[in-house]
Amino acid sequence: MKFIHTADWHLGKLVHGVYMTEDQKHVLEDLIQLIQKEKPDALVIAGDLYDRSVPPTEAVKLLNDTLYTINVELGVPIIAISGNHDSGDRLSFGSSWYRHSKLFMKGKWEKASQAIEIKGVHFHLVPFTEPGPIREMYENSSITSHHEAMKVIVDDIHKHIDSTVPNVFVGHAFVLGGKTTDSERTLSVGGSGCVGSELFESFDYTALGHLHSPDAIRHDSIHYAGSLMKYSFSEARQRKAVKIVEINDSEVSVKEEILKPKKDMREIEGYLSHLLDAEFYQTQKRDDYLKVTLHDEGGLIDPMNQLKQVYPNILHLERKAAMRDKSNVRQISMIQSRKEEGIELFKRFYDDMTTSQWSIDKQDKAASIMDEVKSKEAAR
Repeated sequence: MKFIHTADWHLGKLVHGVYMTEDQKHVLEDLIQLIQKEKPDALVIAGDLYDRSVPPTEAVKLLNDTLYTINVELGVPIIAISGNHDSGDRLSFGSSWYRHSKLFMKGKWEKASQAIEIKGVHFHLVPFTEPGPIREMYENSSITSHHEAMKVIVDDIHKHIDSTVPNVFVGHAFVLGGKTTDSERTLSVGGSGCVGSELFESFDYTALGHLHSPDAIRHDSIHYAGSLMKYSFSEARQRKAVKIVEINDSEVSVKEEILKPKKDMREIEGYLSHLLDAEFYQTQKRDDYLKVTLHDEGGLIDPMNQLKQVYPNILHLERKAAMRDKSNVRQISMIQSRKEEGIELFKRFYDDMTTSQWSIDKQDKAASIMDEVKSKEAAR
């Protein structure tokens, strides 16, 4: 059987104040054309269909129209799970009757979940979940990390798995070793958001979402599809693709199809006079989304307005000298932070991550926990 693996559509994405909905529509139309050409037995969407739990109306309509075209008009089964940007409850709405047209939408993990069978291949759908709900669901207080939560889920799957048929795992996670970009939301502080690749060894193919590069990990059977489009300038040099997977018995082959946006996201740099020189800009695709870095060090009169006369979709403008200054400030700040006591460092972290007021009670509690940890470390 053949399926197309995609992920991280992030419909409703706002990049530097610009909604990407029309650009996403263009890429999804290309995806529909690819489906018509390849005639897959299923489409897999490995999470983050939306960019936020309450998406804008235009994003909801785009998803509805796209899924209807693929599933109803083209008759292609769809397998989709929620990611960390989605609302699992909202995506689960209507899932019981969607199944009648072979639209399998799973928003929340449930114990002893049954695999979806399509043309002899079993798909195991594991939507994104935090460790807390899994800890409560399985009444296992030792689950404190994403890896531990995923291990319990995979162990549950193995209780019912049929190893005589090909098995595909569909999930949304940060597998250890994967490369991140600025547009992926951090799953947790430190390394507790990572999942070990060894958990997926028993699956013939693991279709993942979350990391935005199709090259995020190099593994024989574990694959990220990458995002639908570039969603930050840290992705400017990435290619965007979907993966076309064919399974014959236990033999798995994977190829890629590149997705080409209507407007690319690129970075250009140079002196203002050079960027405004017709000899240069006539070689450029000027309507792309651009980050412009100017080398000029002196004063400039309204450079953004001048540049927008030539490049209408500049999303970000910065000066190279300012970047150097910012880097120096950051290095000094890092040196100072290393000198701070643990409690002060924690207070800064708390202020950055919450809107709640710091208090003496919280400080005493944090100090008590730190002292307890230090005592245990000293006793080893």
